[in-house]
Amino acid sequence: QWDRIYLRGSDEWNALLDEFLELDLILDPTMTAYVAVRDVMRERRAEWHDTYTLPSLEEYYRPSRTNHASYWYYWTTWEEVAWRNFYRVWMQLLDDYKDRGGRVTVSGDAAFSYSLWGFASIEEMELLQEAGFHPIEIFRGATKHGAEALFEPKGEPIQFGVVRPGLLADLVIVEENPIANLKVLYGTGAERLNDTTRKAERIGGVKYTIKDGIVYDAKELLADVARMVEQAKAARRSTDSGS
Repeated sequence: QWDRIYLRGSDEWNALLDEFLELDLILDPTMTAYVAVRDVMRERRAEWHDTYTLPSLEEYYRPSRTNHASYWYYWTTWEEVAWRNFYRVWMQLLDDYKDRGGRVTVSGDAAFSYSLWGFASIEEMELLQEAGFHPIEIFRGATKHGAEALFEPKGEPIQFGVVRPGLLADLVIVEENPIANLKVLYGTGAERLNDTTRKAERIGGVKYTIKDGIVYDAKELLADVARMVEQAKAARRSTDSGS
């Protein structure tokens, strides 16, 4: 429906944004939930799937008439082009709302459409940057605005979301600069050429996660997931060979 809407900047477009602002609406897009429709091949072969996606979930992602959001019965270039055009309009709306002072959070809807927990959140950040958000604006949406979206409906002050005395210490610590490259927040980090060794190397990945003041080794948590996935794959191989 991307070509069936009022154009950006039209009276109707602006009236909708004005109404959102009047209602103090917090937009919570889930672009990552549908990002595969723009390029199914890329999302299906995302580098984290081999290590961190359970075989049962990988099977659920595949084309199916019954599984939710597994509608790749015969996905064509026509569909992907239409969705890319739709994303362009969607992103314009989000960026315009943010520029008017509206609040936009970082969300996700993992476990469908080749979207995986954890990785989907960072992918949503990248999509917001594609929409025109600066990484600092994205981090504000992921933290302060996200907390406000949770607590304001209950009439309560935020309990986390900013670094402030008396609030819960929910933080992530990474050794690289995510403002320069959001990809360093992925569990798989980012690939970079080392000009000294002339070899590609992996950098980044969250090092520690602090939740309610408790420090977790984020890389070890990822290693736990990798072990679970390998055990599930081994069990499936054993079952298949036995049958």
